[in-house]
Amino acid sequence: MNRNLFIIGLIGILSIANGCAGVKPWEREHLADPIMQPDYNKEEKAVREHSISTREGSTGSFGVSGGGCGCN
Repeated sequence: MNRNLFIIGLIGILSIANGCAGVKPWEREHLADPIMQPDYNKEEKAVREHSISTREGSTGSFGVSGGGCGCN
């Protein structure tokens, strides 16, 4: 029983360690594809923001506000 548990644990650790592969520089172009961005589809983003603002009863908070002194 102890040996089986050890073997199962060892297999689990090895499979986790095997999954930690780095991305090669020539493979990064696929990750930088615009379709990988969360707001790639502008129409879908607009519909999603509209439905959220309708449900929540508020608008905004979907971006970064500008800095400054606030005297506008």
